[in-house]
Amino acid sequence: MTTMQKQKKIAVRNCHEDPYIHLAGSVGSNEHFWRWGDDNLLPEALALLSRRSTVHRRIINDKADYISGKGFNCGDGEGLLRAFIEQANGHEESLRKVLNKLAFDKALFGNAFLEVVTDAAHSFLALYHQDASQCRVAKDDQHILIHPDWHHFRPAEAHSLPLWPLMEEQADGTLRAMVHYKDYEPLFSHYGVPPYIAGLDVSAIAYKTDRWNISRLDNSFQLSGVMMLDGAMSSEEEAEELIRTAERKFAGRPGQVMFMLKEGKENENSRFIPISSQNEGDWKSLHDQATSDIVVAHSWFRSLSGLEYSSGFSAERILHEYEVALNTVILGEQDELMEPIRRIIGEILKLDCSSLEIVNRPPTRSKPIYMRVWEARKADGLDYDPEDPEQQYYLSQIAKYNLKSIDPL
Repeated sequence: MTTMQKQKKIAVRNCHEDPYIHLAGSVGSNEHFWRWGDDNLLPEALALLSRRSTVHRRIINDKADYISGKGFNCGDGEGLLRAFIEQANGHEESLRKVLNKLAFDKALFGNAFLEVVTDAAHSFLALYHQDASQCRVAKDDQHILIHPDWHHFRPAEAHSLPLWPLMEEQADGTLRAMVHYKDYEPLFSHYGVPPYIAGLDVSAIAYKTDRWNISRLDNSFQLSGVMMLDGAMSSEEEAEELIRTAERKFAGRPGQVMFMLKEGKENENSRFIPISSQNEGDWKSLHDQATSDIVVAHSWFRSLSGLEYSSGFSAERILHEYEVALNTVILGEQDELMEPIRRIIGEILKLDCSSLEIVNRPPTRSKPIYMRVWEARKADGLDYDPEDPEQQYYLSQIAKYNLKSIDPL
């Protein structure tokens, strides 16, 4: 390690004062940024949908976890690089934690934002995740605007950061820039589009069918219908109050039972007229179809989303689908997220990042950890030698050795 590398700091400490230079003037909001969605609030709508649809949210969580892996690995002689892996910013976040937030935003919004912080001498480097829902692309296409509440945009409350590799000095003397990750979509030049865009409707269907089941549970699965109340009232106000009282005590969720008041004949009494429904099977089929479509829209797999556990836990199927996901989704997303990070570390800290890699590990094991290496090779149909000393190790010993070489965070 050179003397210059020893003198470098890894992460900037937190600054209690606002370090950013804010926008000035009273220029209209449309003059500052490109709208994200027709009303500029598409991120809020996508975030709300992810909180309501269980399968949709599970897939986003799992994709972020698989893409950020189990940590990072690097060469034995890269002490400064390993220190940066363990603490990537002044919030004491590891590089894996920052990457996990970026992967989550990219899976949810189709966009993610990484803030780069250093100084003119490049004496330190810090990488911060920025909440994508608070970021917008400036009209010059060279800056990102950050604002805490886009419902009520005020230029004086926003601050601007240039897109990497441009860097601008801020109020605290630091140089800062923003990396904008976005999924490509034709006709969309300023923002990316999430991969599940074709599944927005089916995500809403899954949420609504769940809500329908909740409403049935709230009503103890009682029948819907019309309750005809027999009685004569002296005024409409009195009749209205009677109906409202009955609804509060007996109707369950609003709309489950409708009360009507009429003045009946001598031989007529109050009665309940049920509204029968024979479409319960259709509702279940609709929910199942919506769930399958959500998985397809995400380019994901059912067993990795926890959807096949009810029919039996199949480790072989999980491992098979994980291998497919690794080669079709996970590795590609990892390369896209890590490419600018490697370049930034190399340019600012002057470190060789060729050995920096994400540790990927399947969610389950196909072989027990008490097997020896030669036994595992035999089970896989590979050449094996029971007398080879290197094949005498237990699989648990190999796993323990690998755990020591990765970031525990």
